[in-house]
Amino acid sequence: MGKDSQISQILYSFILTEFVPMRRLLFNFCFIFLLIDANAQREPDQVFLPSVKTVKLNVFGNQLAYPIIALNSNERLELNFDDLDADVKTYYYTFELCNADWSPVQMSFFDYVKGFTRVRISTYRPSSLALVRYTHYQAVFPDRNCYPTKSGNYLLKVFLNGDTSQLAFTRRFLVVDNRIAVAAQVTQPFNQQYFVTHHRLQVQVNTKGFDVRYPQQQLKVDILQNYRWDNRLQLNTPAFVHQEMLQYINENSMVMPAGKEWRWVNLRSFRLLGDRVSSQKNTDSSFSVFVQEEKPRQGQQYFYFNDQNGMFLIEATENINPYWNADYADVHFKFLPPGGIPYPGKDLYLIGEMTNYGKSDGAKLHFNPAVKAYETTLYLKQGYYDYLYALRDPGDNRGVFSTDLTENNSWETENVYHVLVYFRELGGRYDQLVGIARLNSQFRRF
Repeated sequence: MGKDSQISQILYSFILTEFVPMRRLLFNFCFIFLLIDANAQREPDQVFLPSVKTVKLNVFGNQLAYPIIALNSNERLELNFDDLDADVKTYYYTFELCNADWSPVQMSFFDYVKGFTRVRISTYRPSSLALVRYTHYQAVFPDRNCYPTKSGNYLLKVFLNGDTSQLAFTRRFLVVDNRIAVAAQVTQPFNQQYFVTHHRLQVQVNTKGFDVRYPQQQLKVDILQNYRWDNRLQLNTPAFVHQEMLQYINENSMVMPAGKEWRWVNLRSFRLLGDRVSSQKNTDSSFSVFVQEEKPRQGQQYFYFNDQNGMFLIEATENINPYWNADYADVHFKFLPPGGIPYPGKDLYLIGEMTNYGKSDGAKLHFNPAVKAYETTLYLKQGYYDYLYALRDPGDNRGVFSTDLTENNSWETENVYHVLVYFRELGGRYDQLVGIARLNSQFRRF
């Protein structure tokens, strides 16, 4: 055997014994990291295109109604959003079924949806009577082209050009199949630690006529306060099981900070000063609005006023249709911390539907040492907005927002609660939403 042949054989053996396994190992690591990265980005309610503004998903005809519909009903949801590029884009939408924790189910699309895999948003209109140019898009669903066939948590995905990898934004909505009776009540806690600051919840689930063999494993109960998901209560184990009646009662774990009534700002007009607006600087091409300086509400006596529990309304006083006649403005917020000192080890956010509950650009305020205050600017459409100031640990993008130091808590506060009951069949592949209770802590309006 020649010298060249020996060298070739040695190289071939090296490739087989060293390089190929290393390449396979590298491929496996890359695949794992891709999976981890994909799962890390699966945060519901996100906007990915900077040109997309004022995304509003609600029950058809009611801007303040959370997007919940009954399975196989005539109820519809309404989607509205603006594209500030002011051109015409080809937007599509689709649905994705998720489990109770909002992880995607391991099922085919056609196992939970009947119709097309993607539907084009064909209703759009350019803005008029407004300084800012934009294109307004609207969709009403579900319809015969695409509708869910199973109950549960759904993610609405809006994307460009029929390509699901070009996501514009995502939004949650719920489809309920009311097969379980759910009763809930808000009471004042007995525990002195929470007596004047928290709400205590009691939940009763009636499973009569429903095959629940292992309630601790098959049932999950989530409680939402004012449509927020970051601070929801998650219950898995009932305190009492009486044949077909499950009771979730716990003095320590089933309490939630009551907060205060939401702050608000009236932006229905950019020509007249609205409520809680201190000044405006308008030009021929833009509007700037300055909200009154605000302080923490600790130590203040509770005062009730009718709020929207964190939601916002698109409205305009001077125009006919606010969806495509309303204008946009730079809205400046300023928050004065105690003593003019920033909160140590905490970031300050504006939360509410207007900032996608802390996720949108500008939701985080920055401390300005020159004025000893936190400041931020949001680009908002004309309307009426609710919001709160909340603190969160730096870098904790999925943590709970706390309003204890910025808003304080009062037992008397009016809050809206939703109790969601999920059920998974033995050997089932997804969590069904089989019951909902709606209640108000003050008026029992639901």
